[in-house]
Order: sequence, then C-alpha cells, then structure tokens
Amino acid sequence: MQRQAAEWIRDQLVGAFGLPKAPDQDPVELLVTTILSQNTNDANRDRAYSSLLATFGSLECVADASEAAIASAIRVAGLQAQKARTLRDALRRVRAKVGRLDLGFLARMSPEDALSWLEESRGIGPKTASIVLLFSFRRPFLPVDTHVGRVLRRIGAISASGDAFRHANEALPRDAGLLLDLHLLLIQLGRTLCRPRRPACASCPLLRRCEHGRTAAET
Repeated sequence: MQRQAAEWIRDQLVGAFGLPKAPDQDPVELLVTTILSQNTNDANRDRAYSSLLATFGSLECVADASEAAIASAIRVAGLQAQKARTLRDALRRVRAKVGRLDLGFLARMSPEDALSWLEESRGIGPKTASIVLLFSFRRPFLPVDTHVGRVLRRIGAISASGDAFRHANEALPRDAGLLLDLHLLLIQLGRTLCRPRRPACASCPLLRRCEHGRTAAET
C-alpha cells in the first residue's frame, strides 16, 4: 500500500472519529496489561491489573509469586492459568536481562531484534510484542488484532488469508506515527461500524475504497 493510500485512510478516520490519543504507560506495565487483555474486554483487563497490584503490591512481587497466586488474582480476565505463566515468565526474563523490571534496553536494539526478543518469551506473540514496541518505543510495527485484521482484509489492504501481521507490516509504510494512528483508528472503526456481522457499510468513511463495503451497501 502506498503512503498516500495509508494517509488517506488515516485522514478519513480522523475526520470520522477525531485524532486518537495514545495512552502513556510504562513499557513493563504495558506488557502486563496487554497480556491480561488477551481474549477479554478492556474493563476486565483493568480489573485484573488492579487486582494484581492490590494483591502483590508491585510487579516485582508478581515476578516472585507462584503461578497459582497470580492466576487467582487475575481470574476476572479469564485464561488465568495461561496468563499467569506468561506474566511470570516475561517479568522474570526481563529482570534476568537487566537486573530489574525495565524494558529500556529494547530502545537500543533494532526494531526486528526487539520484536524477536519479546517473542522469545513463552506466550508472547507478535501482537503483544508490537504493541509494546509501537506504543512505548515508537517502533514502526502495526499490531493486528481481530478488528484491525478484519478491516484491512475488507478494504483489500491485505490478503484474505495467511499471516495478517506479516502481510500488514509488509504492506504499510514504516512510519511509527502513522501506524500508531492507524492502529487506534482501525480498532475504533472495527468496533463501531466494520463489525463482524452486519457492518454499517453505508456509514463507513472508507466506503469509497472498500469493495466489500460497496458490494454490501448495494445489496
């Protein structure tokens, strides 16, 4: 996808939803909350994170806790056993790397090496790793969740099958600011208009460049 097309998508969505505001969060905290967010909604993610801190007092103490105790604290987020293992392993791996819970060293690595380092932690995939790198370090990766993937497929930006993360990051410009805006805006579009079922195609700001939407709007 040419930069001009990507910027057009961004501009149309800004016109519809306003300029998005990226959250300001410590990279380690962002890693933890992103792990907690898997397969749940934002409210349950936030409740699980609050419960985690209320139970253990700090993420340092979480790293030293048992998986069972962590799972109990984050039960509201679902998949608690899996997430507890991922959380503890990731926190301990960061601490083993630099002696404390600090992901600042990723800023000194190439984007690809930083992505690979995060993905080497059990349970951390490209979406979680790229969220940390894009939001905390402005590294040019587009995190692809179900909303982002669905919208990009429908507008023909990526193929209908295969690795959505790889296809999206090969297709889009390597511009962290643009990708950050697109990530937030595409999620909003996917939640409000470009829904999995009965998308509101006639109201979509991207309709002019969306074959799926034009076909749906005509039927």
